[in-house]
Amino acid sequence: MAARWMIWGAGLSFLADQASKYLVIHWMGLDQRHRVDVLPPFLNFRYGENSGINFGLFGGGDEASRWILIGMSLAICLALVVWIARAQKASRGMQLSAGLVIGGALGNVADRLLYGYVLDFLNTSCCGIQNPFVFNVADIFIFAGAAGLIFFDGRRKKPA
Repeated sequence: MAARWMIWGAGLSFLADQASKYLVIHWMGLDQRHRVDVLPPFLNFRYGENSGINFGLFGGGDEASRWILIGMSLAICLALVVWIARAQKASRGMQLSAGLVIGGALGNVADRLLYGYVLDFLNTSCCGIQNPFVFNVADIFIFAGAAGLIFFDGRRKKPA
């Protein structure tokens, strides 16, 4: 199978995201406690409900925006699957990177379907700068996957 690494990347990132949310938010009770300092200020758990995209942008909280964001996420996942499937020889890095984006996006889609918003809980600060934003493991996979798609794109610059 040509896209084996993409499927593994998507599956494992989706499972890691959903497991982390279950453990931190439900099992540790972050939804009740709202804050847990793990390694302050570098790593803290802060409960967040994000009805928008990154940093709460476009978070009107209405049903229409929820379904639009679900549709956009699924369309991006489908586009990545088609792109990797059509690539002549997508490297393992490209496949894995696409899988990370897909798994992360599907993790956030699952949240929107289950709760109506995305569960966020990670907060990091450093060097005297207080970060007010929260994010989740899916966001990390989406970011890493997007960076990997750029890094492993397979195109080489021609020497001058």
